[in-house]
Amino acid sequence: MYNFLTNTIFKKSIYISSLWFIITAFAILKLLSSGNFNNYLIFKFTFYSLVNERNFFLPQPENFQHYNLYGPIFSVFIAPFAILPNWLGHTLWTIFNSSVLFIAIRKLPLPSGATLAIILIAAHENLTSILSSQFNPSMTAIILLSFSFIVKKKDFWAAFMIVLGTFIKLYGIVGLAFFFFSSDKKKLILGLVFWSIIAFTLPMLFSSPEFIIQSYKDWYLAVSQKNIMNSTLITDQDICLMGMVRRISGDNSIQNWPFILAGLILFVLPYFRFSQLKENNFRLMLLASTLIFTVIFSTSSESPTYVIAFVGVAIWFVIQPSPKNKWILFLFIFAFLLTSMSPSDLFPKFIRNEYIKPYSLKALPCVLIWFTIIYQMLTSDFKNYNKYGIE
Repeated sequence: MYNFLTNTIFKKSIYISSLWFIITAFAILKLLSSGNFNNYLIFKFTFYSLVNERNFFLPQPENFQHYNLYGPIFSVFIAPFAILPNWLGHTLWTIFNSSVLFIAIRKLPLPSGATLAIILIAAHENLTSILSSQFNPSMTAIILLSFSFIVKKKDFWAAFMIVLGTFIKLYGIVGLAFFFFSSDKKKLILGLVFWSIIAFTLPMLFSSPEFIIQSYKDWYLAVSQKNIMNSTLITDQDICLMGMVRRISGDNSIQNWPFILAGLILFVLPYFRFSQLKENNFRLMLLASTLIFTVIFSTSSESPTYVIAFVGVAIWFVIQPSPKNKWILFLFIFAFLLTSMSPSDLFPKFIRNEYIKPYSLKALPCVLIWFTIIYQMLTSDFKNYNKYGIE
């Protein structure tokens, strides 16, 4: 079986590529049959809010339920889809999100077989996200491309990705974690300045400067209020380390900052291993750490957000030396079952509804893997790291 997987499935991209896009097609058919376009409509109407100078972040019950939390530049990003009929725009939006993540994974500095393994591992989590019409697959791709462009010495385009992700959803700012991998930091910094100006002013072509400036103030208030709500109320979000502790303890007064501060300290410590910074596996481990950190320390994390973290889990697992030890295998299986499969109908409904959702346990495997990554980055010699488990 192992030889079949490594010599056949992982050597021929057609198998896994086909599976990825068959799953995408399944999601599209299911969404079209349900007629549930709500999340897509939230995104779509940001464009019409832009041209009509209507507050991006206020509810529009006549158009959709819930409300928007993405930055003004997103209204331009969604425009090509927004001007189409709902069924077509929604279909193309789903295809776009799934395709861009597929491409970004394939562009990672890894052997072809390893990237195909990551795609296979992440396929179900991607399904969970696109079934909610989410932007998260594209957000994952933005972070991956920020990394890949930097390590491939395409700093100007890395800057574009970092700025785009930051101005859309703030998560993109984690691309700065790869700053020290840049071979031309001046070019990267100038690129960040250039693209920030573009991202800030581009929506003004469809609206007024005054409206856009006010929109950034409104965005700050909306995100701040949502963070407070996530931390103090039982919602579908707050699926993170802090939320897990709050829900298990039953104490919603537990604050975020001690966890985030401790997490940032641990996240930064591996940077001091200067001799390891040029090693590809060390860099990939940091990429995995960044992807997981972004989710497990965010109160806005919900189930579809975990495509970001689970791609990090997949990268971490694939680059582990073979044969993989029992702890690594246990963590991976634990993550696949509890994090990736728990939202599906294949998982026992009783356990999901009575334990996993109420206590944010979907975050638990990713938290354990993140701490393992930090430990490995602080103790392993990546100069002598064994070859990838799948090539």
